[in-house]
Amino acid sequence: MKKINFCKFHGFGNDYIVFEAESLSEIEDKSDFAIKVCNRHTGIGGDGIAVLKRLGNGEADYYCEIINPDGSVAGFSGNGTRCAVAYLYYKNLFSGENLKLETKSGMKNYQFIKREENTFWYLAELGKPNFDLPDSDFLRSLPPPENESEHSLPILFNKEGIVVNVFYVDVGNPVACIFVENFDDTIVNSQKFGWRYFGRKIESLTEIFPQRTNVVFIKTKDRNNIEIRIWERGAGETSSSGTCSIAAAVASIFTGKTDRKVSVHAEGGTTEAVWREDGEMMITGRADLAFCGEVFI
Repeated sequence: MKKINFCKFHGFGNDYIVFEAESLSEIEDKSDFAIKVCNRHTGIGGDGIAVLKRLGNGEADYYCEIINPDGSVAGFSGNGTRCAVAYLYYKNLFSGENLKLETKSGMKNYQFIKREENTFWYLAELGKPNFDLPDSDFLRSLPPPENESEHSLPILFNKEGIVVNVFYVDVGNPVACIFVENFDDTIVNSQKFGWRYFGRKIESLTEIFPQRTNVVFIKTKDRNNIEIRIWERGAGETSSSGTCSIAAAVASIFTGKTDRKVSVHAEGGTTEAVWREDGEMMITGRADLAFCGEVFI
């Protein structure tokens, strides 16, 4: 039996188990491994795993792979990669001011801000958003929108008798953004439907989103503050998400509801988001060490 070292970090309660790639070299199926260790009853428990591999190509310092608790591979995770970067600093594997991290969705830059005991703060540059709708037979069959600048996709739920308007944006992961007045249950035809209900259904609408999608529900508070609830692809309800936070900010800015600097309030904490004039997305957040340990395979 082999033991594998790990550390578990969380970003505002959104928790990831961080491993070094070398320690998983004997794991034949990392997806199955992620399912087992992310189980909160029989495993370590987490919203995903982050696997770090040191690079020597001169372009990036490390490569980070994010695997969801259902075994699917994520294109990116704002909190997951921040937890991975914090692991590198905690283990003294990297100490520079700026770290370049290669991910499945491209290069991300992390600027170290400060350390408070085992809490690490970073400013992350995440690239530019993509507003192209997913490539699916269903969407190709629809007539083009009357106003292409709206980026709004109405989804009809026949059984529930309701149309949900979705603002779609890809920020390294696909995100369906839905603006709401409140997060309480919505009553339609004497039936109650909460945000979790629609989050679960929209995530799995593979005829529209072939790779599934994250879903974030947004309530505008003022020009500089929004509140969100999160249903993550492959993880379900989470207390925070860097990906969904920046997507919610971009959607709010694009539709004119907020200014370009937005405080995104999730149940786990507040992420500071900026969508610059040049299109670059930036978030500031923290990663906290939960614990380190060993898992046996």
